[in-house]
Amino acid sequence: MRIAIAGDHAGFELKRLLVSRLRDEGYDIMDLGAHDAKPSDYPDFARLLGKALNGGEALKGILVCGSGIGASVAANKIKGIRAGICHDCYSAHQGVEHDDMNVLCLGSRVIGSALALDIARAFLRARFSGEERHQRRIGKIRDIEDTQA
Repeated sequence: MRIAIAGDHAGFELKRLLVSRLRDEGYDIMDLGAHDAKPSDYPDFARLLGKALNGGEALKGILVCGSGIGASVAANKIKGIRAGICHDCYSAHQGVEHDDMNVLCLGSRVIGSALALDIARAFLRARFSGEERHQRRIGKIRDIEDTQA
């Protein structure tokens, strides 16, 4: 499974750790930056990650910023992206299983690296259930995207 990972300057150190550890665990990682801790803007990285997912270059994505909020707001503006801020493992797997979440957003100033890695693993291992009720709800989300209302 190819995973796109990106983050701004505030998420740089946590992103770097996730890239390294997840590669060691056998994941094919597409590192979209930031590649240093110089000030940068999370919407730029959300756009890169969204493009990678929508273009089929990666199956899932992880975005890291200081709180996870800005990354989530920006990512959710991109058609086809269902991003969620998760700072616990339950939300990370449940968001995929029920909501077909395809982008995990993490706040590097909110959680530590060990928990972030556990959350990323829960997100990456989870699969959408495909149950009718969940498919119906995802369809309604797509309708909102298509009508912009």
